[in-house]
Amino acid sequence: MQIVAGVDLGGTAINYTLVNREEKFLIEELFEHPALSKQGPDICLKQIEDGLHLALKLAGVAVSDVVAVGLDTPGPASAAGQLSTRGATNFVHKDWAGYDIREGLARRLGKPVSYLNDANAAALWGHYTIFGATSTETSISTVIGTGNGGGIIIGGDVVKGKNGFGGELGHVLLPFQSIKGAEDMVPKCNCGRIGDLESLCSLTGIERNILPHLLKKNPTHELDKMDIHQAAKLVRGMADKGDAVCKEVFRIQAHAIGLFFDEMINTFDPDALIVGGGALETSKEFQAWFLAEIRRGMPNQREEQVDIPIYVMPNGDTAGARGAALEALKLARQSGLA
Repeated sequence: MQIVAGVDLGGTAINYTLVNREEKFLIEELFEHPALSKQGPDICLKQIEDGLHLALKLAGVAVSDVVAVGLDTPGPASAAGQLSTRGATNFVHKDWAGYDIREGLARRLGKPVSYLNDANAAALWGHYTIFGATSTETSISTVIGTGNGGGIIIGGDVVKGKNGFGGELGHVLLPFQSIKGAEDMVPKCNCGRIGDLESLCSLTGIERNILPHLLKKNPTHELDKMDIHQAAKLVRGMADKGDAVCKEVFRIQAHAIGLFFDEMINTFDPDALIVGGGALETSKEFQAWFLAEIRRGMPNQREEQVDIPIYVMPNGDTAGARGAALEALKLARQSGLA
């Protein structure tokens, strides 16, 4: 049996999946193991190895059957998996600075390891579920989480770029002043930019920008009495239940995505647009409303482009690991390992 493993390393958990050469996933549900990335490379990579052994045991697969491993992590990192010398939110330990996490994991496991940015991995999985493994189509994905990740897939391949920052779509600037309700907002991003996609379409954007802006106009709202960090976490659930102010937060987000997708349509003329992340972990009714608002927020399209479909990212919790596994499987096939 020839198996490829997918490993999605997050800030608090590592998610695993296994896929065979026929592209059948052997772990269908979410399988997680605690992440210890903040404790440095040695402890973190040992933790990844331990969790992988547990995943293999669950699926009844021997370690010797694993021919390759696909790893994805948050950035910033090079296309080959070398972390930024400045560190990152999930890699604060000093030993991570400039560390080659792909090579480090390959040495520990004694297996070839491929690497993707976590958002690119999720985008690859979303593309695969829509178009299949041998597609020639183009898709654009945006993933709304604590920050905002994205991915560009052309002909089934992830656009990584020279330095590995291809698909950093969260930092694309938007004409946000055209969004009703955001005209007098100054949405600041952690990267220092004002008015990029992440400054509006992320949990951080809700906390720092959209919610404080709306609560100033609605001082009697119940969230105005709360710590803003805690209040921001409640917005999605309250919006799903129909709270007007919280729903306005997501209308602004949807219209921001509409502007972003318009830029992507005029750049890539894609076959599909995909939205994932926490904003879509809601009821089907809310999802349908949100996608409709994205359409309303898009400037007029050319007649030939008005029917480009917008999809919800499938398997949100496991999308990264699945995409990382598919990338590793493709490379394993090219090298004759699978």
